[in-house]
Amino acid sequence: MTHQDYDRQAATEIIAGFDARPEMLVQILHGFLDRFGWISEDAIRQLAEELNVSRADVHGVVSYYHDFRTTAPGRHIVKLCAAEACQAMGSRELEAHAKTRLAGNDVTIEPVYCLGNCACSPAVMIDGRTYGRVSKERFDEIVDGLGGVRT
Repeated sequence: MTHQDYDRQAATEIIAGFDARPEMLVQILHGFLDRFGWISEDAIRQLAEELNVSRADVHGVVSYYHDFRTTAPGRHIVKLCAAEACQAMGSRELEAHAKTRLAGNDVTIEPVYCLGNCACSPAVMIDGRTYGRVSKERFDEIVDGLGGVRT
């Protein structure tokens, strides 16, 4: 996933696509995430202004949902399942390995709580693609196929 610089006009178009209705905030935020890759302070200010809600209200929704990151993501996004089934099959060790393996790369590593692939634990999602039964070795093979990741 790549992110784009914040663009007020593009943000206004996303907001207008939901008729600037405050009850559509979560959907609007997903639109921002799809377009920009993250929710910046500029976005929070603009949303509050255009939806006629407080910045605290917007920030509260952004901070409540794990999908809404408030920092720009790396070139690749690695989501590691931390739910019980994956933990039982070694996801904690896989997470430690991933952090060591990807240190110094432009990669965002995020825990998630279930990728819906419990029968194939441990599961990871890399740039929107889910992988099951991921060992440290398989993780390295997958990462080696990504562009822009140093070994």
